[in-house]
Amino acid sequence: MNKKIRISDLGRKDYKETWDYQTTLLNEIIALKKEKRNGKSGIETPNYFLFVEHPHVYTLGKSGDINNLLLNEEKLKEKEATFYKINRGGDITYHGPGQIVGYPILDLENFFTDIHKYLRLLEESIILTISEYGLKGERSEGETGVWLDVGTPFARKICAMGIRASRWVTMHGFALNVNVNLGYFDNIIPCGIRGKAVTSMEAELGRKVPEEEVKEKIIKHFKKLFEVEKMITA
Repeated sequence: MNKKIRISDLGRKDYKETWDYQTTLLNEIIALKKEKRNGKSGIETPNYFLFVEHPHVYTLGKSGDINNLLLNEEKLKEKEATFYKINRGGDITYHGPGQIVGYPILDLENFFTDIHKYLRLLEESIILTISEYGLKGERSEGETGVWLDVGTPFARKICAMGIRASRWVTMHGFALNVNVNLGYFDNIIPCGIRGKAVTSMEAELGRKVPEEEVKEKIIKHFKKLFEVEKMITA
C-alpha cells in the first residue's frame, strides 16, 4: 500500500478546468488498479491532494435540486459567476475567493475501504483545524460538513463537503469558508437545507485569517488522521 500523498496548490483556477484535472487523475489511478488486478507486478497507485481557490461558481450535486439556485442565467452573469451540474454527492454549494477548497484524489485501498470513515475523517481534519482558532466545529446528524452551534437556532455551516468515489478512488472534497464573501450564499439554498445559515472563519473571529496558515494546519491534521507516511509537495 502506498501511503504517500502528492500535494499541489493550484492557486486560483477555473472550476471546470480543475474538475477535468481531477477526473484525469482519478482515471489514471483506476487504469493502474486494473493493470494491478490483471497480474502486473510492482504497480503502486498514487494519491493526490489538491488545494485550489475558484472564481465565483455554483455547483449542483447529482442528487441536487436546481430550484435551490435562486439566480437565472442573466443574474449569474451580473454576479460574474458560473454554474455547473457535477457528479459529486450533495446538493448545491458556492465556491469563490477567500475559500479553501481541498480535493483529495486518494486510492482508498491504500488506506481503508470505508466511505463513511473517509467522510468522518475529512470532517475531523477541519474540526481540529478550526479548533486551533477557538472555534468549536461539530457534525450535524444526517448532514455532511462541519457546523457551529449544532442543535440551536443559530446553527451555521462553516465547511461544505461532497465527494465521488469510483473503484475506491475519491474526487471532489471540502470547501472551508475562511475569508469568503458570504453574500454569494444568499443566491442559493446552501446544500438544499432551508433555515440554516452559512458562516466563515473571518465572520466568527472578526478578522481576516491567513489562508496559507490554515492550509498548513489542515494538512497537519489530515496527515495524522489518515496515517499518511509522507506528504510530497509537487
